[in-house]
Amino acid sequence: MNGMLSVLKREVKGYFTTPVAYVFLVIFLFFSSFLTFQNGFYEARQATLVAFFTNLPRLFLFLVPAIAMRLWAEERRTNSIELLLTLPITVTQAVLGKFLAAWAVLGIALALTFPLVITVAWLGAPDAGPIATGYLASLLLAGVYLAIGSFFSALTRNQVVAFILAVVACGVFLFAGSPRALNYVSGALPMPLVGAMSALSFQSQFESLLRGVLGVGNLLFFVVLIAGSLWANVVVLEERRAA
Repeated sequence: MNGMLSVLKREVKGYFTTPVAYVFLVIFLFFSSFLTFQNGFYEARQATLVAFFTNLPRLFLFLVPAIAMRLWAEERRTNSIELLLTLPITVTQAVLGKFLAAWAVLGIALALTFPLVITVAWLGAPDAGPIATGYLASLLLAGVYLAIGSFFSALTRNQVVAFILAVVACGVFLFAGSPRALNYVSGALPMPLVGAMSALSFQSQFESLLRGVLGVGNLLFFVVLIAGSLWANVVVLEERRAA
């Protein structure tokens, strides 16, 4: 536990002693607000943050891999990973520490959108349930993107390659349940597989939580994907450490 906390503190300090976190926060807040008001926030005439949450899966698709790509690729490029892996900490502690630090930055980014909640509350009487589950779903979705991006970052020393691989992998999961994708594969795959493809879509799971109901299946979906991606990350680094 102490080893993980040491890595966590080191990484968080690294984010805020360099422009990385500040640039990310500015870009995220600008585009999330712009897309919210651009996509009919006032025209809907409803006290809701649906317009905000609807844009997040696509916005995260590019911004979160940009954060994740440096987690291990930068360490490998500068060979500082060799020093990190020789410290008296386990690979699991190092992976969790780096992941939680980056996830904390994403959590701060979401927390800084709280003025949108104040705006909605001022304009009407919003239902607090969908807003709360929307933020939870957004944090979990960001965690999934981050865990997948961290795994690909561990595979290569090139940050651009890690970014592209993470975007493609997350994009496949995100758009797997879209009507266009399902129509495209419905003629080639059995219906049970098409249904499974729809159920595995990030978008489908995310939208289920946006309805304001905390489904155990939806929560487990994100938790299992995060845990599985981090486990794969640990396996890759363990093999590198053994080599």
